[in-house]
Amino acid sequence: MLRNSLCLCLIASPLWGQTPDVKKATIRFLASLQQPDGGFVPAPPDPKADAVPVSSLRATSAAVRGIKYLGGEVPNAAKAMEFVQSCYHQDSGAFSDTPKGKEDVNVTAVGMMATAEVQKLPSLDKSIEYLVKNAKTFEERRLAVAGMESAKKFAPEVKAWLAEVEKSKNPDGTFGSGGGQARDTGGIAAMMLRTGNNLDDQRRKTILDALRAGQRTDGGFGKDGEKASDPETTYRVMRAFYLLGEKPSETENLRDYLKSWRNADGGYGVGPGKPSNVSGTYYAVTVLRWLDK
Repeated sequence: MLRNSLCLCLIASPLWGQTPDVKKATIRFLASLQQPDGGFVPAPPDPKADAVPVSSLRATSAAVRGIKYLGGEVPNAAKAMEFVQSCYHQDSGAFSDTPKGKEDVNVTAVGMMATAEVQKLPSLDKSIEYLVKNAKTFEERRLAVAGMESAKKFAPEVKAWLAEVEKSKNPDGTFGSGGGQARDTGGIAAMMLRTGNNLDDQRRKTILDALRAGQRTDGGFGKDGEKASDPETTYRVMRAFYLLGEKPSETENLRDYLKSWRNADGGYGVGPGKPSNVSGTYYAVTVLRWLDK
């Protein structure tokens, strides 16, 4: 582990409803997951396991952004950059989750986001070309748009992607139905807004109403058919709120829900009572940041 060089200084940033000590503990948790190759593992390794922990590009991207959102400095930043670069496939522009691993559409979008965090305005044109050619499903294209946003360049094909999605909208301009409407509407609205599209006043109101109506009694947001909220859906819906410059109705209830993920090690699990990992921590840190904007 690269713990000796851990920097816990906090860069000046607005208060997010968390004390400096709480933030430091979360930064410390994330930094403890960094490996000698500069990458991060998804969760604390089992000390009883014989296997050597393997760094993940997904985990590295989330950890780096989480540390920065908390106002900290990424430890061994140069090594982290080397790890991200080692997951890049020069011939195709794709990324893999591990060095010399299998190319993947979603991981490529994540790799673009990670690259934008550890390097200054790198050229990711080949990665954009790879996404345009290989992103076929909505989920792949939703993440592809996020990757392009981080590269500060959208492919012309994105307009056709959005036009295709619009065909599935409800008469009132929302998406999905039932218990999954907030998730579906939030995911698509975020995709639209990230690409610079504006919503007229009526559609904006209708979408906000659908998002707010989807808040569960526990404070978060969830999938259709599920009574409880889940971190990924909560994160997805809250991104839409953030891009719209709005917040859900029960913000304090949501804060309590997020705090229920927190553990004694300073990290967050993917839900109440779950062990800490990078995903849960990134979701909680990011949503708390949006709430305090």
